[in-house]
Amino acid sequence: MLTWLMENMATIIISAALMIVVAVVIAGMVRSRKKGKSSCGCGCAGCAMNGACHPKK
Repeated sequence: MLTWLMENMATIIISAALMIVVAVVIAGMVRSRKKGKSSCGCGCAGCAMNGACHPKK
């Protein structure tokens, strides 16, 4: 078991780092969505889907 871990240590470290990056990106998207920010990064004034994306409450 220890031999397998040592042989695959680089793969394990890179995979863990990638999972952390993906988790941080998803958490940032969730926070932005809760704040009401657009996911496309631009304003909604010229968007054709303005009413569907952010319906009036």
